[in-house]
Amino acid sequence: MAVTEVLDVFNEKKDWIGTATRGEVHREGLWHQVFHCWVVSGSRKEGWKLLFQLRHPSKETFPDKLDTSSAGHLLAGETPEDGLRELEEELGLSARYEDLIYCGMHQEEYRISEHYMDREFTHVHLYRCDQRLEDYRVQQSEVSGVFWVGAEDFRELVQGKTERIAINGITYDEHQRPLHEQHEVSLSDYTDNTETYYELLFRALEKLE
Repeated sequence: MAVTEVLDVFNEKKDWIGTATRGEVHREGLWHQVFHCWVVSGSRKEGWKLLFQLRHPSKETFPDKLDTSSAGHLLAGETPEDGLRELEEELGLSARYEDLIYCGMHQEEYRISEHYMDREFTHVHLYRCDQRLEDYRVQQSEVSGVFWVGAEDFRELVQGKTERIAINGITYDEHQRPLHEQHEVSLSDYTDNTETYYELLFRALEKLE
């Protein structure tokens, strides 16, 4: 039996106004909190790489799209620190909150369909990790693969300076074995985010040592 998720809900000024189920939140377009964490590899000298997960084709929203390394809703009473479970569940990463770099909170809203409105207070983080793609233990019911994307390449894509970029990663066959893949992708291959959101991410990357 599926567990009904209950979320804190807010007004547009982030004043708490009560709770609602996840279904109600999206159906009625209620403001709620989300945890995002970008896994980062590399160095300032070599260039940073961002880890993107490939969303499973059965996902309700943005199936088969490249997405934030790890993300999830914060339940009622939770803080961004509780979002760490998403790293463990989706990527198999055990991290401490003090190992994450908090980039800030981004407020955004977008309509996905006539019956699905997303209004989110998104807490954005970075997490440094240089492990091999093959060593990630992904939640294959949610994630179809993981890909490294050059941060500067992605920035040029977001800013419209280029139309396609190369990405490298792995997907999984029916026996859950990793398959190495290389693709050229466009911005339409990624989930939707605002320019303001990406500015928050890129500013944080610029400060990394």
